[in-house]
Amino acid sequence: MSSNESTSTPAKILYRPIGMVGSLVAGAVAGAVFKQVWKLVTPKSMADEAPKALESDFDLKEVLAAAALQGAIFAVVKALVDRGGARGFQRVFGEWPGN
Repeated sequence: MSSNESTSTPAKILYRPIGMVGSLVAGAVAGAVFKQVWKLVTPKSMADEAPKALESDFDLKEVLAAAALQGAIFAVVKALVDRGGARGFQRVFGEWPGN
């Protein structure tokens, strides 16, 4: 599909539930990936859980680093899942669900 073509309304509506399921899958996968990456990049004493904003045991620098890493991982996983879902939809239905 060229960038000038727009997706039909029925295709957009049909893709919505697929996109929602994809978002749930992406969130679960991103969470699991983040936990594994966090264990690899932190000292053993901190590896159990990433610091959260309201935990006073951690410096702001540590909280921000964890949040930035988590956000980056989520964005990459979400983009991969969204793109894969759109390509699958296009193969099955012949239309790209975006645009």
